Amino acid sequence: MVWSLRALPELTDTEFQQWSKLLEDRTGIQIAPHQRVFLQTQIAGRMRELECGDYNTYMNQVREGLQGMVEWSVLVDRLVVKETSFFRHRPSIEYVRRLVQSRIDNQALDDSFDVWSVGCATGEEPYALAMAVNDCFELAAIDPYFGVTATDISLPSLHKARAGIYPARKVDHATPQERARYFCPAGQHLQVVEKIRDRVCFTHGNVLELGKMPAVPMDVIFCQNVLIYFRRWRRREILNHLVDRLKPNGVLIVGLGEITDWNHPKMKRVGGEEIQAYQRSAPGAAKS
Repeated sequence: MVWSLRALPELTDTEFQQWSKLLEDRTGIQIAPHQRVFLQTQIAGRMRELECGDYNTYMNQVREGLQGMVEWSVLVDRLVVKETSFFRHRPSIEYVRRLVQSRIDNQALDDSFDVWSVGCATGEEPYALAMAVNDCFELAAIDPYFGVTATDISLPSLHKARAGIYPARKVDHATPQERARYFCPAGQHLQVVEKIRDRVCFTHGNVLELGKMPAVPMDVIFCQNVLIYFRRWRRREILNHLVDRLKPNGVLIVGLGEITDWNHPKMKRVGGEEIQAYQRSAPGAAKS
């Protein structure tokens, strides 16, 4: 029987715990018991490609040396990849648009407007953010002085993101005007136009290792559909680290309901009920 058709044994309880622990230790992502079939399917699929028939042997392979690091990057892409699309959560994007527009109108842009998309997957989110910010600069007829940093743990996803080429269905939530202005045909797909691709810097990053990333202060940190994969205590820890990366009056945006028990002395809830956003206080601001 060819390897691609060979059935592998089910993960034992011990093997499931070992693989779950390895994933959480390296990425922070928690695998719940009901995700056992998903975990087994992804690991077994990769093992068939490598013609490896033993879970422990494969685990040793991803743990050892430089080749193990390469193999881990291949496997982790299958375990953490997220399905996303442009303008997936429109209210959050529109909040960023209003924030930029307000700062332009009030002449409060003294420096570059900097955005960070955490857990950017294949790039739809940071590109959508760049489009919304760019709209504001073009409407005001001023030179676009902004940048979007986009990080993800998946190297294959980042490779796709940099190309900026997507199936048309990924753009379903974009308006006709956004499609016309920011996408061009690429065979049977659509590609983000160059002036937007040039505004987004994609880089590898693990949210468990925020201290290793350059400490560039941000006006907006967008962290949606990321925290749901972590334990509650780790979600709070990640958010606390992100607060330190915000400029005064900077805004942190997370997914609705991703965390309900987080408070920070430097942050206040803003933006209404459709989004979950927090603004960092400016130095010397009066406490409410």
